[in-house]
Amino acid sequence: MRTFHDAKAMAKSLRERLAAKDIALNHSECLELVAAEFGFDNWNMLAARIDGSGAVQFTHCAPIIRIFDTVKAKEFYLDFLGFTRDWDDAGEWENPARSAPLYSSVSRAGQHLHLTEHHGDASPGGNAFITMHGIREFHAELIEKQYRYNKPGLETVDWGLMVTVSDPFGNKLRFCEYKAAVAKRLGLE
Repeated sequence: MRTFHDAKAMAKSLRERLAAKDIALNHSECLELVAAEFGFDNWNMLAARIDGSGAVQFTHCAPIIRIFDTVKAKEFYLDFLGFTRDWDDAGEWENPARSAPLYSSVSRAGQHLHLTEHHGDASPGGNAFITMHGIREFHAELIEKQYRYNKPGLETVDWGLMVTVSDPFGNKLRFCEYKAAVAKRLGLE
């Protein structure tokens, strides 16, 4: 299936198919029709969303989270939340003889978090707001694990559903699934 990134190719294909049926529309008119199909008011609004348009576009954000104990961090982030360790700069997490504080990347389903023991990288007590799909399944998975330090609820909020967990270091992670109308308004569909 094509996405809005293929809008110009879609407009060209539409124009050719219509021409084959003796319906004459110019390229601009076809671009406007394609934009409307993706829920945009006009071609200019769609064009602003397409990669390669020259506009600034952010592609990823990895919250940096302060930790103090790698054993507790592993138990919480890997075992409880189900993230996987991608890399770290200080060797194995479980190595108590390592000479440097840990800085590590963990990820799950495309979401990356950076965990750090380095003083000054982040402050304990931080919050991360993480948008996702499948929050009901995620919540059920967390409850099923029966992690003794966290029994998160599934909260209905104005913008959708949210599961908030607190890590052993005073940080909060707020996992949110937007309502369809909110996701559409934010262009996240």
